[in-house]
Amino acid sequence: MKYYGKKLAFYGIALWAAVTLNFFIPRLLPGNPVDIMLAKLAQKGPVSPAARQSLELLLGTGTDVPVWEAYLGYLRNVLTFDFGPSITYYPTPVVDVISQALPWTIVLVGVSTVLSFVLGITLGTIAGWRRGGWLDNLIPITTMLQAVPYFWMAIILVYLLAVIWPIFPAFGGYDIYSTVPGWSADFVGSAVYYAFLPALTIVISSVGGWMLGMRNMMVATLSEDYITTAEAKGLSPVRVRQRYAARNAILPSVAGFALSLGFVVSGSLVTEQVFSYPGIGYALLQSVNNNDYALMQGLFLVITLAVLAANLIVDLFYGVIDPRTRIRR
Repeated sequence: MKYYGKKLAFYGIALWAAVTLNFFIPRLLPGNPVDIMLAKLAQKGPVSPAARQSLELLLGTGTDVPVWEAYLGYLRNVLTFDFGPSITYYPTPVVDVISQALPWTIVLVGVSTVLSFVLGITLGTIAGWRRGGWLDNLIPITTMLQAVPYFWMAIILVYLLAVIWPIFPAFGGYDIYSTVPGWSADFVGSAVYYAFLPALTIVISSVGGWMLGMRNMMVATLSEDYITTAEAKGLSPVRVRQRYAARNAILPSVAGFALSLGFVVSGSLVTEQVFSYPGIGYALLQSVNNNDYALMQGLFLVITLAVLAANLIVDLFYGVIDPRTRIRR
């Protein structure tokens, strides 16, 4: 229990530090973000006199507001998920923009990340177990695909599968002309159809890293004495591979998978941009282009929470699958 208590305390402090840093980011930016946001709001309609004070409390700026008071107001807004209106999607509140974009990214990048991890770990286990086989010789090719930038891979797939052979759509999240967002079979089918190329880009670009890492760890693990002992006891090759070799070889990959899950919320920024996919990454790029500080602040906070939560869950799970991490030194 002491191990888990220390982990929770550490991540609690990390969360407070991240939230505090997110408060000071607008204060460190050149110029006055409140003036920029008010100027953009004025272009779309009249702005009330109370808007400046509200934005100053939200962004932690303004000479008439003490820093500690602005900080307390910011914490209150964070606890109530009140990030103010988005300039890019005015007058839609930031929390509504995030809630609309978040499911798209979680489904696309989350499912793609899990698939690439499972596929890479499985293939890496087999390649390490059967060194010198055809699958082991295939690893340099997968590594080469991993070195290709996301946007270049996305452009190649769009050119091949959407232009030369028009099998899949080149951009968008669903067919806006024939389907209405909802849980209908038509909309879900359209969303899956439009997400195939972005998902394929992520899987192709990331599976090689998982495969190579797992293969190398399997090779190192198979040389351990306990593997030799297990084989000498007459255990079946499948049991030696799964229960002894793969179980220990996968430990470093689990830590890397935690980081990957955390960054699922941030999405694949370049991939979503190439395909104009309506996810968090696309919304983040739009907020940067439009100096939408409120939306940027909300997105950064959500991304930070996702990374910390994913790392905490995997850190606690790591203590279960590897009891050695709980031993006091």
